[in-house]
Formats: sequence, C-alpha cells, structure tokens
Amino acid sequence: MAGTFSRSTEVLVIGGGPGGYMAAIRAGQLGRKVLLVEKGDLGGECLNRGCIPSKALIHAARLYHDLRTEGTEIGVSATNPRFDLSTAMHWKEEVVAKERQGVATLLKSAGATVLKGVGRFTGPRTADLAGSDGGHERIDFASAVIATGATHSTIPGFETDGERVVNAWDLLSIRSLPKSMLILGGGVSGCELGQFLARVGVEVTIVELLSQLLPGMEPDLSRELTGSLERLGVHIHVGTKAVGLRRDPDLLTMTVETPNGPEEYSAERLFVTVGKRPASQDLGLEEAGVAFDSKTGFIPVDAQMRTSESHIFAVGDVTRPPMLAHKAYREGIVAAEALSGLPTRFDFRAMPSVVFTVPELATVGLTKAEAEAKGVKAREAKFPYAALGRAHASHATQGWVKVVGDDATGQLLGVHAAGEETGDFIAEAAHAIEMGSTVRDIALTIHPHPTFSEALGEAALLWLGEPMHVARRRTDAGGR
Repeated sequence: MAGTFSRSTEVLVIGGGPGGYMAAIRAGQLGRKVLLVEKGDLGGECLNRGCIPSKALIHAARLYHDLRTEGTEIGVSATNPRFDLSTAMHWKEEVVAKERQGVATLLKSAGATVLKGVGRFTGPRTADLAGSDGGHERIDFASAVIATGATHSTIPGFETDGERVVNAWDLLSIRSLPKSMLILGGGVSGCELGQFLARVGVEVTIVELLSQLLPGMEPDLSRELTGSLERLGVHIHVGTKAVGLRRDPDLLTMTVETPNGPEEYSAERLFVTVGKRPASQDLGLEEAGVAFDSKTGFIPVDAQMRTSESHIFAVGDVTRPPMLAHKAYREGIVAAEALSGLPTRFDFRAMPSVVFTVPELATVGLTKAEAEAKGVKAREAKFPYAALGRAHASHATQGWVKVVGDDATGQLLGVHAAGEETGDFIAEAAHAIEMGSTVRDIALTIHPHPTFSEALGEAALLWLGEPMHVARRRTDAGGR
C-alpha cells in the first residue's frame, strides 16, 4: 500500500469490534457499499482480549478445580490432575482464531471490504487510512460509523509494564503463573480473572475502592460472590484506596488506606483493572465536526446512533455506558439501518448483564432500592437453588433467583440471579420486562423440568404468595 491512493464508499466503519462488524454486516445486507477499517484483529477487545478468551480460560480452570474438589463426591476421580497453562493458552488462541475467522467470513458474505490500518477523519466526509507500511489512502464516504471501543484506564503510579504490572490484555496472554497476584479493582474483570487465578493455585488479593465488589450491582449478588471468592482463599479488601506501589526486584508492595488505617499488601505481580475510557482520541473528530465530551471522551448520540453530524454514527463503548458487547451489537445494527433509511431506533427498557464467575451472576431491570427511589412500592422474593431438583442433580446448589415486582400492579421490574446457567435464562426476564409482563406472566410460563430456569418461575410464584417448591410462610403475599 506504500504511497498515496484514494477510494470512495457509501459507508465507512472505523473499528472492527462487536459494534463495528455488526454495523458493517447489516449495512452490507441492506445493499450498501461498505469499507471497514481495523488497526488490529477483527472482533475487537471482546473477541481477542476480553469476553471470549477469558471465558475459555475460566472454563479450563473450573474443569481443573472441580475435578480436584468435587469429583470424588459424585464418583469421578483422576490421579494427580494438573493445570497446564501453555496448553490452556494454546486452546484459548485456537478458540479466538476460529471466532475471528468466522467474523471475517460473515463480513465477506455481506459484501463488506476490510482494510487493515488506522482510520482518522480529515473532514466531514473524508478520512485518511494509514497503513502499517507507511502508505496512506484517502477515503471519501457518504456515511460513517465510529466503533473504536474503549481502552484501559490507568492510575498514576500504577502504570502497567506488561510483565509484572499488567492489564487484562496482558493477563490473558501470560506464559507463567505467579505464586501471588494483587488485583487493583473489584469489578467484573477483577472478579472473573481473580477467580480464574485462584482456581489454578495463585494466591489472590483484591483491592476495591468502593464498599463492595462489583460496584453498582445488586448488593446480594456482590455478597454471594464475595463469599464464594473467600471460600477459595481470595483475600478481599473493599473500601480500600491504593495510594502507592513499591517495585522491588522480587516483590511488588501496594500501600493502601483502609477504614482502619494504612496497610501494605505484597505479591509477585499486580493486575490493574480500574475501568475503561472511550477510545475517541486521535480520530479527527474536530475535523469531522463531531461533538464529544472533552472530559469523559464519550461521543453523544441520539436514538438512531447519530452524532452531531447526522451522517456520522457512533456505536459501542465509545458512546456511553454500559460497556457491553451485546449493547454494541444492537447499536451497530441500528446505525446501519438508520443510515440506510429504515425506521429504527435503539430503545430498550432492560439491559441484561452477566458476570461469569462461580456462581454465575445475572441481572436485568431494577433492584428493589432502585424501584423505590423512583417512587414505586416494590417487593422482592428470592427462590433458592437448594430447592431446585436440577441444582442437586448437577451438584450446584449455591445460588438463587430474586424477582422484583411492583406491589400495586404486579408488573415485573427486575430479576437478579446467582447460580449455574443464570446467564442463559436471564434473557427470558429481559424479554418479559421489555414486553411489560407481570410477575404472574412469568409464573404462568411453563419452564421445562428439570432445568435451572425453573428457579425463575418458582421465584415468581413465591412473589405471588403461591410457592410450590418451598414452604409457604404466613407472611407470603396473597395471590395476584
């Protein structure tokens, strides 16, 4: 590509992550000529350095841990099982490569052209593509979709080096397991990857600034996970502020401020996971006339994902929280349909979220406290996995499903669940909330037996005061 060239397209997509490739595929399906520019690998962070590789390693670690701790109880035993990190990493890379090739095939089938390089706007309808060989292309476009995602946030004094102080991208490619790991940040990545490490024998310490792990999530879910991590031997310090890091040759020592005063925690390595910020720098947004928040970096969009320039769209993590791949998927589709002239909008009442720990955590809609803050008289009911036949048969009785409903109307407001396969049936709850269903609608839905999804129906019955698989209490509400 060395030299300078030019080409034109109807749709330019900058970024090949979940939002970008979905926009490109949908626009191609609708007959648009599409160019997708990606500086790295197709699939973005989710496929290459996040969702998919982390779940692959989490699965491998759980298999190893369960075989060591649970197998003999149910009649399964193995002599000296071991966790081979290099083999697990190789398998993880194979999974990622297959998924990445799948994305490339889908883009090709939709007629989208993929270009490798860095895209930057040079005007409202022009962009520059810088190739790795030093060449440049001018791209003229009718519409554009910004899908550049997000990058890891950092804290002064805790900068990563890719070896001893690492971010999630580094951790998912480590070649040797340390004896001990400090984790700065008790959000989703810190908890998921912290549990992965603990399950394969690493001594883990999690430091979280706020008062609970998974800040912002339903408090009972956080407590359930905290107990599970502590039973694995993970040291958890919430309400704790990291103030300094000493990097000795063989050990890292973090100085913290706790509710009880200053302390020090030491480990061989440190994993810093304190959130992400939108990757909106160096995109030429000013040249394109696209407004963005100079403080946060987010690009404001309307319900059709249009920026301040109506022919330029933005989707995914670069636009607004929550930073979720399935949110970006839908936004990419909406942007493609909008630029193609279809009547469409990004409109939702409930956004599901899943944390892939053990127990698995899933949530959608309002908590009781959130509903009451909106002036709704809400009530909740929690059905335990310990009363579920499938949970006993699967040796997975840790967990529960909580239903939140409007006490006056019976409308379903939220579902929050901890336990096996909750991430698979939380979509049923999301659908119900989107459709304006009542709690009774959930109770009347026949859930197949024996499944974990039965817990959702049972929680609804319990909320109604009509429990079937737990004993009814005098305080249970009358039926609605």
